[in-house]
Amino acid sequence: MRNVVITGPGSVEVRDAPDPVPPGADGAVVGVESTAICGSDLHFYDGDLPVGDGVAVGHEFIGTVLEVGPEVSNVRVGDRVLAASVTGCGKCAGCATGNPVTCVRGMQIFGSGVLGGGQATAVAVPNANFQLLRIPDGVDDEAALLLTDNLSTGWIGAKKADIPPGGTVVVIGLGAVGLCAVRAAFAQGAGTVLAADPVAGRRALAVDSGATALEGPTVAAVLEHTGGRGADSVVDTVALDATLNDALACVRADGTVSVLGVHDLNPYPLPILMALIRNLTLRMTTAPIQQTWVDLLPLVTGGSLRTDGIFTHRFPLDEAADAYAAVAARSPECVKVILTP
Repeated sequence: MRNVVITGPGSVEVRDAPDPVPPGADGAVVGVESTAICGSDLHFYDGDLPVGDGVAVGHEFIGTVLEVGPEVSNVRVGDRVLAASVTGCGKCAGCATGNPVTCVRGMQIFGSGVLGGGQATAVAVPNANFQLLRIPDGVDDEAALLLTDNLSTGWIGAKKADIPPGGTVVVIGLGAVGLCAVRAAFAQGAGTVLAADPVAGRRALAVDSGATALEGPTVAAVLEHTGGRGADSVVDTVALDATLNDALACVRADGTVSVLGVHDLNPYPLPILMALIRNLTLRMTTAPIQQTWVDLLPLVTGGSLRTDGIFTHRFPLDEAADAYAAVAARSPECVKVILTP
């Protein structure tokens, strides 16, 4: 097999590796047909997170089941499947809720240094009954890839933002997750979604999904749009110190800030007293991918939640270095990339 390995800041290699085998009686091997670069993969590429001798990256992939262990019953060899990016044992009380983050044995994420990466020709999938979902009729490959992570993450980020019916939501950061959060906020009853991103072209993509683009400094723009009150809910898909500061400053008193972005390894000076006095709710979420499928699949197959327009480029797997460079430029032209083995 071949897989994508990040070896240092800005350094990407495609390496040969041993072919995977099912990791236990309940494991499977998936032959990858499409895989995607996620914004969180860039934290390895940008040097925000350590890579040691190299990290085989990628947690968004779909493909065909090549091999299953004897305890796998939900999928069969030959099935086309998508894989949840976040894994759990699939057997404990935590996983029974559909949320692998609460797995009592500990959750893992594909391509994070422990499990193999999905940007590969094949992937070993543990606990396949819990991790894999047959791609339903009416779900195209792009939608299926989004259901492995970005759409689920945007959905749960909006859900945890406590959006009141007809409320005003700010989405900070308009990459793939941010654009999914814009659409999810409307699907969950938001009346107005204000879209913040320094790249004008990305704001335009959010406007295409019904959002109102914010111009200039985020906090001032939000206060102007809300008559000085602030937004009911804020979804921060970036989680830099600066965006967290903006999120906490532009949400109204008794509002909710929902954080989806991956912060760096440095402490964040959370203004606890301000948050206390203003009765703010702050939530931070690694998406319970499997749990979100119950909500999302009917919306996607029924056509009431758009999944088009998120992927902008395709590269062969062997050109992963060029693909990462394109995504890392964070241009309006290149929002999200599919790699094809």
